[in-house]
Amino acid sequence: MLKRFFNKRKILKMISVIILLISVISVVTLIYKNNKENETVEALSKYGSRGSEVTQIQTKLKRWGYYSGSVDGIYGTQTVNAVKYFQRKNGLTADGIAGPATLKAMGITSSSSSSSSSSSYSSNLNLLSRVIYGEARGEPYTGQVAVGAVVMNRIKSSSFPNTLSGVVYQSGAFDAVKDGQVNLTPDSTARKAAQDAMNGWDPSYGAIYYFNPSTATNKWIWSRPMTVTIGKHRFCK
Repeated sequence: MLKRFFNKRKILKMISVIILLISVISVVTLIYKNNKENETVEALSKYGSRGSEVTQIQTKLKRWGYYSGSVDGIYGTQTVNAVKYFQRKNGLTADGIAGPATLKAMGITSSSSSSSSSSSYSSNLNLLSRVIYGEARGEPYTGQVAVGAVVMNRIKSSSFPNTLSGVVYQSGAFDAVKDGQVNLTPDSTARKAAQDAMNGWDPSYGAIYYFNPSTATNKWIWSRPMTVTIGKHRFCK
């Protein structure tokens, strides 16, 4: 009788240990699963990819004149070639893959990205600084701010893309992008001018275009209503 009692206690103890082990395994599995779900994965659209990110890529490239195919969300040969074209024109590795650097240049933020608004501001500030440095270094400070203001005014206009990168990389929009000077390292003056423009200072008086009268050959640009002349640049609407 006593022996059976101890055997029963031993069995109950073993069952308790098994239940405890199962509980521990369940907790560990749940933690691992949550950690996996919370991991951020770098976006990587390439040949064969499908989905909303590909649609965004095609839409932007088509709007900027790099892509002539249909916006179907399928990363095919035409999309690869369009991405390569965009990459070559903008100082990126022309591999046809829309990795983090290319998506950033296009102004596309992946849903898996955890970038904050502050990092987005920093990215835009850097890009606008490079545009100002490439387009207007050597110009009076007010003129540099005015160039930045033109970019900001275009973002607000329904006639242009609604993101800073979209405006900057719109095909044929800026000579500095066309000749690669946008990839130069901006100086502190250009950076300060970019900050002022992003903070709302607009010495261009709402202009969405500017040109150098001594070198401009386009008759259309001369027809635009002038707002102000600063340094070598004439600003107009």
